Amino acid sequence: MKRILVVDDDDNLRSVMVETLRSGDYEVADAESGERALQMLKQNEFNLIITDLMMPGIKGIDLISEAKKIAPDCGILLISAYGTIEKAVEAMKRGAFDFLTKPFSISQIESRVERFFEYKDLQDENKQLKRRLLDRKLESKLVGQCKSSKEIFKSIDIVAKSDATVFIRGESGTGKELIAEAIHDDSPRSDKPFLKINCAAVPDTLFESTLFGHEKGSFSGAYRTQKGIFEECDGGTLLLDEISEIPYNMQAKLLRVLQERRLNRLGSTTEIPIDVRIIATSNRDIDELIDRSKFRDDLFFRLNVFPINVPSLRERLEDIPLLVDHFLKIFKNKYGYAEKSLSSEAMDTLLNYHWPGNIRELENLLERAILYSADEKVITRQHLKFEVGGKQKKTNADDGAVMNLAEMERKLIYRALEETNNHRTKAAEILGITVRTLRNKLHQFEDEGNEGNQ
Repeated sequence: MKRILVVDDDDNLRSVMVETLRSGDYEVADAESGERALQMLKQNEFNLIITDLMMPGIKGIDLISEAKKIAPDCGILLISAYGTIEKAVEAMKRGAFDFLTKPFSISQIESRVERFFEYKDLQDENKQLKRRLLDRKLESKLVGQCKSSKEIFKSIDIVAKSDATVFIRGESGTGKELIAEAIHDDSPRSDKPFLKINCAAVPDTLFESTLFGHEKGSFSGAYRTQKGIFEECDGGTLLLDEISEIPYNMQAKLLRVLQERRLNRLGSTTEIPIDVRIIATSNRDIDELIDRSKFRDDLFFRLNVFPINVPSLRERLEDIPLLVDHFLKIFKNKYGYAEKSLSSEAMDTLLNYHWPGNIRELENLLERAILYSADEKVITRQHLKFEVGGKQKKTNADDGAVMNLAEMERKLIYRALEETNNHRTKAAEILGITVRTLRNKLHQFEDEGNEGNQ
C-alpha cells in the first residue's frame, strides 16, 4: 500500500487531510512539526510527504531539503496560505513535486495526490523499461557463460551504481572498452558524456593540454583557449585507455586532479572544479611497471578502487561457441546471408588455437570466413584464414619442440616481423591482430628483456 506522511501544525486541517486520504485506500501517518516528520522518516518508509510551508521550527521549504537527504525517492507536496511564484519555484528547485495554495478543496488535494502516484508509476515503469533495454544492450555486446565471464557481469552490476574508480586489466582484444561502456550505461551518469582517450596515442608534449586544456598563448600554437577532455566530460565518465602509457612526469598531475577533483588549464592559475567518474584500462603488467619505477604506486592505488581482471580468450575457451554464434549473426546481417554455420572441424580448430589477439582476433577471423565462404552455407576449416596469404600458422617452435604459450607467441611475432622486414602493419595482418596489439606486445618483450631474442 502507498504510504503518505502529512505534516502540519494545524491540528484540524491535518486531521481532515488524514481522514480524506485514508478513504482513498492510502496508508497515512501524520506529524505536527518538521522535527517530528524527520524522526518518522528515519524510522519508516513513505512514498509521499504533504507538508505545510509555514510551521514553528523547521519550515516546510527546509523540510524538503532534509527529507531528500534521508529518502531521495520520496515525493513532496508543499501546501501554504502564502502562495507566490517565488516560493513555488524554490520548492520545485529543492525537490518538491508540486505546490498547492490554501484554501483548497478536498478534491484538489485528492487530485494532486493521484497525479503524483500516476507520475511515480510512470517513472518506475520507465526505469524498468530502461533496465530491460540496457540488459539487451549488454547481452548484445558482452557474451559469455563461463565462470570468469559471469563474475565480470556481476562486477559490472555491483560497481555501475556507484561512483567508484574502476581499473580494468586484460590483454588487448579481450573487451575492456566494452566493459567500461557497460559500466557507464548502467550508471546514474548514463545520460551524461562517455568519453575515452587512448593514452598511448597522445604525444608526450600534448598530454597536459589534452587532459586539462590550455589558455590562449600558453604555448606555441595555442591560438585560443581550449577545454581539456576532463572539462568536456564533466558529469560523465572518462575512460583512460592504456593508462600505463601515460608519461611519468604527468602521473603526479593526474593524481592531483583525481584527489582534489579540481584542475588548472595549462597557462592558468584558476582552479576549475570537475565531476568525472574515471575508468582506466591496461594490458600491461602494472605491478612490474611500479617495481621498475615506471608507474607511480600512489596513482595506481587511486585508480585501483574497484579492480576487474579480464581473462584472455584461451582462458575461457568454453565461451568460443557462444562468441561464434554472436559474430555469425552480426556478419550474416551485415553481408545479407540467410544461413551460415560452422562445421565441427572448424569449431575444433578454433578451440585448439591460442588466440594472441583474443576476441578481436576471433571477430576478424569470422568476418573473413564469411567472405571466403561466399554462398556456401557451412564455414569449413579451409575458410579460416589465420594469416593473410593463406599460410597456416605453425603452433610450435621452428624445430617442432613443445613450448609454453608465451614463448610460442613471441616466436610467431618475431617471425612475422622478420618475414616483413620489420613492417609492423604487414606483420600485424599476418598475425591477425591490430598494430596496437603488436606494439604493446613488443613493449612487453622489451620490458621483460626479450627484445630481439628469437
